[in-house]
Amino acid sequence: MHSRHRKTLDLLFSRPDRKDIRWDDFVSLLNALDADLVEKSGSILGVRLNNRYAVFHKPHPRKEIYSTDLKRIRRFLREAGILENE
Repeated sequence: MHSRHRKTLDLLFSRPDRKDIRWDDFVSLLNALDADLVEKSGSILGVRLNNRYAVFHKPHPRKEIYSTDLKRIRRFLREAGILENE
């Protein structure tokens, strides 16, 4: 994993919750993890990673991940076997 992706992963799991994690960095991390991404209608992104599937909404008008989605992202990554200390 590239150091930029490692940094994004660390930010996703950092406490207290970060409010400055960019959506594009999250999508780049998913690509680096070889996730299957399917853009659905509007701002919906379907993600399949290690036999787990989730749907996330691209934030707008801001570019940072919503705090409610951050919790879902963490759970999804853990369930897919991607841990913050990998």
